[in-house]
Amino acid sequence: MTELLYLKDSYLKEFNAKVTEVQGNKVVLDRTAFYVLGGGQPADTGKLLRSDEEFKVLDVRREQGKIWHILDGEGLQAGDEVKGVIDWDRRYRLMRMHTAAHIIMIAIQELFPDVKVTGGQLGLEESRDDYNLPELNEGIIRKIEERANEIVQAALPVEIHELPREEAFKIPQLFKLRDVLPPKLPKIRFTKIANDVNACGGTHVKNTKEVGRIKITRTKSKGKDNKRIYFTVEP
Repeated sequence: MTELLYLKDSYLKEFNAKVTEVQGNKVVLDRTAFYVLGGGQPADTGKLLRSDEEFKVLDVRREQGKIWHILDGEGLQAGDEVKGVIDWDRRYRLMRMHTAAHIIMIAIQELFPDVKVTGGQLGLEESRDDYNLPELNEGIIRKIEERANEIVQAALPVEIHELPREEAFKIPQLFKLRDVLPPKLPKIRFTKIANDVNACGGTHVKNTKEVGRIKITRTKSKGKDNKRIYFTVEP
């Protein structure tokens, strides 16, 4: 079982690990700070170093319960000691985007308390989330964007906590995704921004001020009760 270091420290840029399994250009490590593709967040990229040899990490995926790092070539062997280096600029951009998504959700639920997320995808230039909103017009969009940036400017701490699964399910507001429950894990990891809590296994910044200005770039109707909001973050 690979230890996922980013769950406790999203700011970890480098780490040491041991290769435990190899399949061609794919390797499993005993521990990793590379984010694994999932939850609408792209996998991290970067490199693994064995002495003076460099293997680029192109993707990281979970397959049959194992975390595979897809490399740009073969050569690593089980038992090798490696140093992992995260492409930090890319990771930090995604951390800002992911935290922005949480902040936008807070702003939306202040207007529409019962709204849930129905889907989403983070990107480096533009991200999106879908909501079961009954309506979405220019006035509502401006209110959401304005409130989101008030939260950013408030410089609120973004806390990471865990609860035993049974206790977590006693807090309905933890779960923002409609019709989707978290994986069957003994503990549920969640973020806390002011009074808002959100079950999430992604990477986030430590303070809302780090997000930068949130800009809603466009919207799209995906059906009667399904509206898509595209957004980005600016310096």
